[in-house]
Formats: sequence, structure tokens, C-alpha cells
Amino acid sequence: MARRKIVAGNWKMNKTPSETVQFLKELKPLVETDEADVILCVPSISIMAAMKETEGSNINIGAQCMYFEEKGAYTGEISPVMLEDAGVKYVIIGHSERRQYFAVTDEIVNKKTLKAFEHNIVPIICVGESLTQREQGITIEYIRQQVKIAFLGVSAEQAKRAVIAYEPIWAIGTGKVATTAQAEEVCKAIRDCIAELYDCDTAEAIRILYGGSVTVSSAPELFAEPDIDGGLVGGASLVPDFGKIVHYNK
Repeated sequence: MARRKIVAGNWKMNKTPSETVQFLKELKPLVETDEADVILCVPSISIMAAMKETEGSNINIGAQCMYFEEKGAYTGEISPVMLEDAGVKYVIIGHSERRQYFAVTDEIVNKKTLKAFEHNIVPIICVGESLTQREQGITIEYIRQQVKIAFLGVSAEQAKRAVIAYEPIWAIGTGKVATTAQAEEVCKAIRDCIAELYDCDTAEAIRILYGGSVTVSSAPELFAEPDIDGGLVGGASLVPDFGKIVHYNK
């Protein structure tokens, strides 16, 4: 059975709640499809407005981050309980910007992943290497480590529902895109790693995305690869052309 494609947008720290509503009104008809899951991960302050505006549409609203505790003295954090109550079904975990600027470690990624599953939220787990790591030839080794720690304690049934996004750090927001061969090589290595941790059925079920300057022109070739199940789209998800990425095969 073929894996269903995912086209996910990560808005990062962009668009106010009112801008979110206005943009979604324009975007909804442009992303209508039965052939892929469409997800938009919006800033926390805009989640409720986005949920309301996309009600009845095929757009799923996700969060960009989440803490691993359910409540408590963690000023500024968003809990999985809050996201679950809001109806959020997806959350990005371990994005390179969270790792770089907010000290998110592999161990924290694991804690967040486990907690997301507890609250029926699908984690979109980000992994990726720096330019130095790629130049030193340790890309696969490094990403296997990230995957192994992220999935510690995760059951096979949970793993089948998870999403992994491979985002080479050197390609995020730079306009540089890994070649199709480079992206497929790493996504296949991730799938092989999941097969080692669990079994072939789990590896075949899990969906693996490519992220890092995905555009209208690069999406069709990337998404055609056997181990790339869609994309985690940054800047291009902030404009109407995101609809063209959703309809990459037209």
C-alpha cells in the first residue's frame, strides 16, 4: 500500500492572527486535494484562529513546538494538554532552529515525542546535519543517532504514525537545496534505521519528509523519490504558491 503524501507548511514566526485568517481564506481553495495530507504549523497565538478558519476544509493545523510537561511553572511554554484541547493533531518537534536557539537536545526531543503520543498528537520529528557534518562525511551516522534517541521508548504502533522530516541545516532558508540524490539517500537511511529499530512493516508505514528550501520547482522531483513522502515547507508556505506545491503532480 502506497504511503499518502504530506505537504506541511512551517510558518515559523510569521503572520499575526488577523493575517493568518486573511491568508487562509485565500489559500483554502488553492490546496483542496484528495491526494495528500495538507498541514500548516502556525505560531501558537494563531492556532485558534487558524482552527476556526479551516473548519470543514482539508487543512490540518499543527503547532511548531510543545513542552514535555502537561502543566506547571514553565512560563511561555505550550503544553500537550493545551494543544489536544484545541484540536491540534500535529506538532513539529526538534526543528533545527529550536535546537540551535532554544537548547533543545536529542533527549528533549525524545521526551516531547513520547508526550505527544500520550495526547494523540502526531509528532513531526526533525533531523538534519550541519554543513560541517556533511563535509566531514558523517551525515548518515549523525542522523541515525538523532533518530535512535528520538524513538527511544516509542512503540512500533506509535512509530508507524510518526512523521520524520529530514532537513539539512545548511539548506534551511538559504535557497540551497540538497540534490534529489542527497535527499533520497538520507531519507532511505532513516527508513533503514527505523527497520532496524522495529521491523520492515514499521519502516514501510512511517512517512519521511524532506525540508529545506522546498519550492514549486523542486517539489515534483523530490516527492517522486521512493523514500520521500512529501515536504516540510518553510518560506514557500507563506504565499499562495504553496498551493502549487500541494498540487506538485499536476
